[in-house]
Parts: sequence; structure tokens; C-alpha cells
Amino acid sequence: MSSVRIECVASEGYRIGESPVWDEKEGALLYVDISGRKVCRWSPLTRQAQAITVDAPVSSVALRKSGDYVITLGTKFAALKWKEEQVTTLTQVDKDKPNNRFNDGKVDPAGRYFAGTMAEEIRPAVLERHQGSLYTLFSDLSVVKHFDQVDISNGLDWSLDHKTFFYIDSLSYSVDAFDYDLQTGKIGNRRSIYKLEKEESIPDGMCIDTEGKLWVACYNGGRVIRLDPETGKRLQTVKLPVDKTTSCCFGGRDYSEMYVTSASDGMDKEWLSRQPQAGGIFKITGLGVKGVPPYPFAG
Repeated sequence: MSSVRIECVASEGYRIGESPVWDEKEGALLYVDISGRKVCRWSPLTRQAQAITVDAPVSSVALRKSGDYVITLGTKFAALKWKEEQVTTLTQVDKDKPNNRFNDGKVDPAGRYFAGTMAEEIRPAVLERHQGSLYTLFSDLSVVKHFDQVDISNGLDWSLDHKTFFYIDSLSYSVDAFDYDLQTGKIGNRRSIYKLEKEESIPDGMCIDTEGKLWVACYNGGRVIRLDPETGKRLQTVKLPVDKTTSCCFGGRDYSEMYVTSASDGMDKEWLSRQPQAGGIFKITGLGVKGVPPYPFAG
């Protein structure tokens, strides 16, 4: 095993860092601060993070084929023009649930934007349950709802052969798999492939590597874990210097670096003094595996 190195590359102390995505064209890492209401872009060249402030909780960001980005903002799918700092609503969901917001989202191999909702939290991971749903935004800007009764819609990704969709509803403490139809974007036959152990705490964001193994960030668990979706076994644990690890993605020139977002919301002074890097963005090198480049939204 090569030696694993962990470095905090952006120590801005984000409230809820989330949704890291590598932007190959810019050679930069995109991510959001949900309750800080910011879309951020960190450059490894300048080692600086730029941020665009938006008017609602922003929970995920994705690349767009036609240029710039798409985001989930409140209960809206929206387009973001970076240079102009301009946000345009594409469509809205959960109109009957004013207390809801989107959470994690990701684009599938066919260019559709999958994202799920949840009720606003009273405190971190404390909320009205079963209020969320999982949606897909198609390239023609139509929306399909897959299912409801979701607690905290979270990590999502697709198998390398595009036949399986992986999904996390955090408070089920489970990583689930669905049969997936790339042609239609339909999902079915839900099953659990991994149940988290007590010390791993709450499953959050997720990504896949080129060997088809899943990486899951464990909120309050201070780690990312590598899982084999075929056997349901945990293969590796990488511990981080912060408890509230929220999501992960691969990036860098050859997608051999892992980036992990974290949160500081809900931590008191004493906790923060023990973990001064809480809410930072971390880079992990030496994992010995590479990731899959993100897909852009086709619309």
C-alpha cells in the first residue's frame, strides 16, 4: 500500500461543505456550502477558493455540457453562470412543502441531474422525517419523481457498466442499490448493499472509483470508507482530522486525488477548538486508485 496523505487545502470553516465535483476544464474543485449559501471553486494553482453567494441553501453543483454549472437551490433546479454570478431557475419541486430543500445531487452517465430533497434541519441530522423525495431533471427540463418518504436524500452514483444506481438515505444507515436503465433513467428493485457500523455513524456523500468500488463519507464518523458493492464488505477506512465529513470525489490531473468536504454546523466552541479544521476541504493522496470523471448535465 502506498502511504495515504491527508492535507487540508481550504480551511475556510464552511458551515456545511458538500457536493465536491472536479471541473477538468478549469482544473479546479467545485463544491457548495449549504447553509453558508455559497457555490465555491478552489484552484490547486492559486490555492485560493472563490465563492458566489446565492439567496437560498445551495446543496449541490454539477457541470453543464453547454458551459458553466447547474445547482440545486432551495427546492429549485437552477443554472449558474460563474463569471456573471447569475442564477436562473430551471424548475421547482416540492411546492407543497415550504419547509423542504434539496440535498445532494449528481449527473448520471446520460446527462440527467438526479437530486433528492429533505425537510430543513432543526439541528444537524434532526428533522421532520419522511418529507423528502428523489427527482431527476432531464435535458428538456422536465422532472420525474422516483419515490418519496425520504429522510435525508444523500450520496448517489452509478456502477461502471451503468446498470446499477447507488443511493443513500442517511437515516436508514444503509447504502442501497437499484437496477438502473440508462436509456430511460428508470430505477427499480431497491436493496441494501451495506449497513453502517456504529462507529461509522451516518452515511453521507459518495463516489465510485475505476475499480467499481464505492467511497462513502461518514458524517459524525470522521472518515471515508471504501466498500465493495458486490460483496457488501468494507475494504478500507481513511480517518480524517474532523468528525463531520460530508462528501467525497476524485479529482486532480489524473483523478488520483480524493477531495473530501466537511461541516462545522452544530459544533460548540470546545468541539471546534479540538477540531480547528472543521468545515475545511481535504485532499487525500496515495490511495492507489483513481476516480471516474463527472458527467455534465445535458440540458
